[in-house]
Amino acid sequence: MNRPSTSPDAREQAPSRTGQGPGPGRAVGGLGSLRATGPAILVVAGVFGAIAGLAFGGGAAPNLLLDPGPVVRWGLPIATLLGNLGGAAMLGSLVLALFGLRSGTRSFEVALDTASIGAAVFTVAGAVSGLFTFLQTLGVKLSAGAEFGAQLGRFLTEVPLGQAWLMTVIAGAVITIAAFAFRGWTATLLTAILAAVAFVPLATQGHAGELSGHDAAVNSLLLHTVAAAVWLGGLLLLIVLRGSRTDLVDGGGKASARGQDAPRAGGRTNAPRLAKGRGTTYAALVRRYSSLALAAYVVVAISGIARSIVAVGDWAGMLTPYGGIIVAKSVVLILLGALGARYRTRLIPKLDRGGAGPFWTLVLLELGLMGIASGLAVALARTPPPTGTEPASVRTPAEILTGSRLPPALTLDRWFTQWNIDLVWAVVAGFALVLYVAGVRRLRARGDVWPVHRTIFWILGLLMLVWVTGGAINAYQEYLFSMHMLGHMMLTMAIPLLLVAGAPVTLALRAIDKRTDGTRGGREWILWAVHSPFSRVVTNPFVAAAIFVFSLWAFYFTDLVRWAMVDHIGHEWMTMHFLISGYLFVLSLVGADPVPRRLPYAGRLITLIAVMATHAFFGMAIMMQSGLMVSEWFGAMGRTWGATPLQDQYVGGGVAWSIGEIPTLILAITVAIQWSRSDEKAEKRADRHADRTGDAELAEYNARLAELAEKDRRSAAR
Repeated sequence: MNRPSTSPDAREQAPSRTGQGPGPGRAVGGLGSLRATGPAILVVAGVFGAIAGLAFGGGAAPNLLLDPGPVVRWGLPIATLLGNLGGAAMLGSLVLALFGLRSGTRSFEVALDTASIGAAVFTVAGAVSGLFTFLQTLGVKLSAGAEFGAQLGRFLTEVPLGQAWLMTVIAGAVITIAAFAFRGWTATLLTAILAAVAFVPLATQGHAGELSGHDAAVNSLLLHTVAAAVWLGGLLLLIVLRGSRTDLVDGGGKASARGQDAPRAGGRTNAPRLAKGRGTTYAALVRRYSSLALAAYVVVAISGIARSIVAVGDWAGMLTPYGGIIVAKSVVLILLGALGARYRTRLIPKLDRGGAGPFWTLVLLELGLMGIASGLAVALARTPPPTGTEPASVRTPAEILTGSRLPPALTLDRWFTQWNIDLVWAVVAGFALVLYVAGVRRLRARGDVWPVHRTIFWILGLLMLVWVTGGAINAYQEYLFSMHMLGHMMLTMAIPLLLVAGAPVTLALRAIDKRTDGTRGGREWILWAVHSPFSRVVTNPFVAAAIFVFSLWAFYFTDLVRWAMVDHIGHEWMTMHFLISGYLFVLSLVGADPVPRRLPYAGRLITLIAVMATHAFFGMAIMMQSGLMVSEWFGAMGRTWGATPLQDQYVGGGVAWSIGEIPTLILAITVAIQWSRSDEKAEKRADRHADRTGDAELAEYNARLAELAEKDRRSAAR
């Protein structure tokens, strides 16, 4: 039988029988009470905020027709609030586990248990919310009859809002099982991705889907929801871990009183024995969470401002109940920012020395403020916005199809003045720019050199990405096929050429510190991605070229192009797919970042020639089309300016044939230059080797030739 370890280190780390010790949680009445108090404060504050917001904004007022009753009117926002809190625990716990904890340890297990419980709450609350939404939408009474069941089934399978609730519940159920059953790194990553996707269906429904400027409203709501979930769920997990028996240690390197695993039967512990200096400390975990929370705070603030601008319209809208709730949320957000600043500058450094002071008390205060903000958010979603909900009878054909008004005629000046910002890609570009510049500064601070031209290329690529996804191309791509094709060519060919030249992976691997406690930070996840089997497949030159070429045909000659036009999620998928496919293709040819395999330079040129030919043939196929592609979209806009839809489609084919070949030509020139430089480098290496060896190889070769000649002479003489 295995016995418990009796070494000095083991005795030092063992929990006390009383459960009391030097842990910082004692300031709030014991570690166990901290685990129970935190969620309770969050839920109570959330319910208070929801009730106050609903009472102020009138979100639970009786309907003039087909009122479902007070149970549904008040129960729906409360159930939605509980679903949001459960979703936050689900996503935030998974994200913090991936970036702050070590797989296989007790703390990692607790994080996934928390995520599973949060997903279960998310699922049940989603089911109740879907039922209440059905009762409120149709004004029917709850019944056990067959007719009620048939109506509910049609609502969940045929009505978009019902389909959104159904997909949410199914996703929550899958995440509940996955987080409980699969505990490895890759499985947790996939579960976290699914958890983030679970927020998408409902983001496209409700008031966000009805507003003028539909795309901006949906993007801002989706970013706001996901970022808030990571922020709130991570903080909730800190509370749960602080009050549980885990492998985490205090800042001084000792396990807290309840911070070590309880022995299993036979004396074996749930976590590996901590080596000195290698255990994950609470201070390290809190710092990692703080970085995630800072990024989430920025996204929440930006998306909240964008959402308010779309919904309120002008300053007069701030005087409405909707505007009043926005002001209340803004005040809470400012207070949360002040608490976060205090954590980072004063309290977190104290955790390294084993003293928490008022840290955990302020964490509970922050949970309370987050609960109030979550309740106000639910009330805000139930409150009609002051603008953007015009009756359908006064909308133009373009507004009915796109949710936005038809832009004015495209003139030269509007190429630079017309904007329709895609908030998702603007945020992505902003973070990519800040992180890249921070990496360059870190290298220079320690005396390393990073080529200036790589930084310039990266910045230009991000600026072009923002312009393509938010400038004139995005403003007109829904109305002009030629602009849609131009944006596609820029995403898949021009922008990747600049971004690949920035070598972001190489910079990240050099700038990000390596972790020594077995957890995975940015550097470790990048290395995992580079060496994963999936990466080896998609970065294979032949596979990358095939994806690059066949994506064109599969997109424009199937219903995928229709999906990208009609559905905003389809448009975002299109942008992401073509940007990534173009990046992989360029990376496999001329990238400086590491890939498992590259073709010889001759093979790269042959691949480029084949791609150019296929690309030209694709453009000609578009130009030769006698019918209009997605005619119910491009032919029904009611556009009175510019070329006819069929003529514009012909121009789009010409764009794919002519303008799309320019980046490919630049690629070919780049490959040729790299080939030439590689030959020069090979010659220089050979010359340096000859200098070091004194031309020994050449002398040996000449001596061998002379020996053979002497043998031939002797043979001839005999």
